[in-house]
Amino acid sequence: MDDLTIHCPAETAVAAIAAERLAALVGSRLCHDIVSPLGAIGNGIELLQLAGEFPGIGNSVEMQLITESVEAARARIRWFRVAFGHAAADQRLSPAELAALLADVEKGGRIRLRLEAEGDLPRIEARLILLAVMCLETAMPWGGSVLVCRGASGWRLVAECSRTKPDPALWSWLDAVPGRERSEPASSEVHFPLLARFAGAAGRALAWELDDTGGEIAF
Repeated sequence: MDDLTIHCPAETAVAAIAAERLAALVGSRLCHDIVSPLGAIGNGIELLQLAGEFPGIGNSVEMQLITESVEAARARIRWFRVAFGHAAADQRLSPAELAALLADVEKGGRIRLRLEAEGDLPRIEARLILLAVMCLETAMPWGGSVLVCRGASGWRLVAECSRTKPDPALWSWLDAVPGRERSEPASSEVHFPLLARFAGAAGRALAWELDDTGGEIAF
């Protein structure tokens, strides 16, 4: 019998999956795998605090530091899961869930967030909101406030602060200009190209402006 070799070029399979979808699937996988051990650590801390063999351990500085660090890590994972993870077209978030995600950012951060919106929203929109918040956060390293509101024409994120850190080259990722050459962003700035790509994939046009004391992103 002759050998039968089936050859499927790798690029044929990969080409069917957009780069931003691959990034989202990787993000979902990482968040899914990391959140379980973090939960186990949190449960272990609670058991130690309740155990009679270690009186006073729950009030120790060391245990408080561990507890705060684990909760901060879990909050960040919840944020990354929506911001960077896969979002199906039929998945939705409630206003309470979005508010909880925004509250996670405020913990230990310099950004104050306020949500003005009613009704559920598609998870695709929630992802764009979180990525837009990260962009505004990058522009306000010294702190500020962001209003997240939904109107008849879509979502607006309005930021106010004492001063911003402008970076026109970085913000140019949000401009829908095909063929423009841009420098590769740092890993801490990856939310800019991702916001642009996810917005384009969802058919949402981005608009933005940034000045010395604030900025706005709308879609």
